[in-house]
Amino acid sequence: MARAFAQAGALVIVIARREDKLRALKEEIENHGGRAQVYLLDVTKDEEITKVVDEIINEHGKVDVMVNSAGSAKGGAITEMTYEAWDFTLDLDLTAAFRLTREFGRVMKEKGYGRIIHIASMYGILATNQQQAAYHTAKAGVIQLSRAAAAELAPYGVTVNSICPGFFPTELTQDSVTTDEFQGYVNFSVPMQRLGRDGELNSAALFLGAKESSYVTGVALPVDGGWSSSK
Repeated sequence: MARAFAQAGALVIVIARREDKLRALKEEIENHGGRAQVYLLDVTKDEEITKVVDEIINEHGKVDVMVNSAGSAKGGAITEMTYEAWDFTLDLDLTAAFRLTREFGRVMKEKGYGRIIHIASMYGILATNQQQAAYHTAKAGVIQLSRAAAAELAPYGVTVNSICPGFFPTELTQDSVTTDEFQGYVNFSVPMQRLGRDGELNSAALFLGAKESSYVTGVALPVDGGWSSSK
């Protein structure tokens, strides 16, 4: 999505914990004629978010679009899940979304314009038996957070929406979703009978981030190969 916004002409500010990943993405974007800046940030730390937002505003004066895609999960059977696994997942996937909405939303409200996009999940809409109760709960919370923030910020020209991806191979999921067993589950549950591919979330993010999408807010947009339509 960072690449897609850069290709659309935006100055992209990429924020994450790992400097090597940030530098590599910045170099890639610039090598393709785009513009990018990077900041190191742990989204579970309030003081770091406030510091980075202040630095961005001091330099650029505004933020037009904020995409929150940070996430991870620790699972376990509901009868055996540890408090540590529950707290880790809720803090990173839900509470961090609140922190980012609060800080960037405050700036956007003052400027009278903004687009906040959270990457939720179809797991926030549909339940499975994959022993991921904390992740299901967190992503459902992200969808409701987006709706509540959308209602509050609508009078100020700020929209808040969430994208709900289906099954996509990522750094975190590659090993599990590419097994023959999981492909069988995909064949059964997803009408397209395949995983999502690189770039197939980009148009959703660009749509929700567009100036012309000013009347779209509080939406949970599935990008799932028809998974939700088959339930």
